[in-house]
Amino acid sequence: MITSGGGMASESVDIAIVGGGLVGASLGCALAPLIRRAGLRVAVIEAAPLGESRTADYQPSFDARASAIAQGSRRHFAALGLWPALAREATAIGTIHVSERGRLGAVRLTAAEMGVEALGYVLPNAWLGRVLHERLGELPLRWHCPATVESLTPRDGGHRLTLSDGHTLDAGLTVLADGGRSGLKERLGIDSDATPYEQSALIATLEVSRPHRGIAYERFTPDGPLALLPMPGRRMELVWTHEQGAEQTTLALSDGDFLARLQRAFGERAGRFTRVGRRHVYPLSLVTAREPVRPGLAVLGNAAHALHPVAGQGFNLALRGVMDLVAALEHGLADGLAPGEMAVMQDFEARRAADRHNVIRFSDGLIRLFGIDHPLLSHARAAGLVGLNLVGPLRRTLARRAMGVER
Repeated sequence: MITSGGGMASESVDIAIVGGGLVGASLGCALAPLIRRAGLRVAVIEAAPLGESRTADYQPSFDARASAIAQGSRRHFAALGLWPALAREATAIGTIHVSERGRLGAVRLTAAEMGVEALGYVLPNAWLGRVLHERLGELPLRWHCPATVESLTPRDGGHRLTLSDGHTLDAGLTVLADGGRSGLKERLGIDSDATPYEQSALIATLEVSRPHRGIAYERFTPDGPLALLPMPGRRMELVWTHEQGAEQTTLALSDGDFLARLQRAFGERAGRFTRVGRRHVYPLSLVTAREPVRPGLAVLGNAAHALHPVAGQGFNLALRGVMDLVAALEHGLADGLAPGEMAVMQDFEARRAADRHNVIRFSDGLIRLFGIDHPLLSHARAAGLVGLNLVGPLRRTLARRAMGVER
């Protein structure tokens, strides 16, 4: 059961999760076996009120934001017992089509070739959050919501968290899963390496003139990469990259002019774009925390690494981080170690380092390769896409990377 902290002004917990969004909620759900077996005391601190979404009838919005869930992530959610509920609103990705505007080369990755029912799935964020929070509601968590962490102070055996709701938590392990928005990481002196892409992502929901047949598109254009993800019915989620500043012109277009410009940039492989919902824009940077772990502290999700969204790897990388943290905690508890001990944190970081490095190198390299405008390189990329589509083993390697089952 989710509780609000009762009347106690101070309490001790084994794990404090800062952030109850998709990453923090996934961690809370993944900790369920350890909460039950080892009696771990877990608190979740979330700034935004939960509202009544968990009990109201689910009404998907045309403008609902969505996330691409790789096949590997589906397996993690299945292991947590969450996939049957999540699958009710999931759209399967049967094919990933990768192309470059103005070039003949293209790569098609298919679920049939990989011997799986889908390469991945697209889930509305609202539904994903609802299912996660319903599971959290079944666990004996201490939930502080709405509340923020006003101060986070290292102490013997962990950290002391002073909350805006008047409570104080002494936590053996504090997990920052707040998307990096709270500034806690910076207040602790944890620096990040940030490389601005000098680009912005424009996100919107589209309606297309014909069934999408479960095809996800990644298309590289001179203005930046563009992705389309299949959603229920004839809807698709658009991620359209613009050079910094240029997105304002596109944002200001009428719906008709916007759809016409998008049609010119993408072509008609997906049919005609007939409707567009609300448009959202945010700047893009590659950000990685230099200290993802400290004694009594772990950094997860966008607080640890923010990636370019076109490759669709951000949440999937974060979820693997969640599962690796739980595995390290379980191993540490079996050895008699408290959750925040440095040996446990080092085990967690050892599990994460190679995967994080490989995914960042893959997604960043993809963006930079297709971002270089040079005739010879453009021809080489086209030849490479043709060759990749013809050579089965290379294509399957790329598919396993997209599915999140190869590190």
